[in-house]
Amino acid sequence: MEQYYLNRNAQPTGEHEVHKSGCFMMPEKENCIYLGLFNNAIEAVEAARKMYSDAIIDGCYYCSEEAHRR
Repeated sequence: MEQYYLNRNAQPTGEHEVHKSGCFMMPEKENCIYLGLFNNAIEAVEAARKMYSDAIIDGCYYCSEEAHRR
């Protein structure tokens, strides 16, 4: 299992990205929301969508490619 985080800040296109711990594109610590441990990025993105239903959530292209633009 891996640790996943949600970026508090939206991308210029409006979505908040989910990142796997250690991703080189992960935002600064103060801009991260810890989501928890998941088997894969798809599970992490689904959990983030349930927690933040009013936000657009997407997986990071670099570390969560399987959940990017799902």
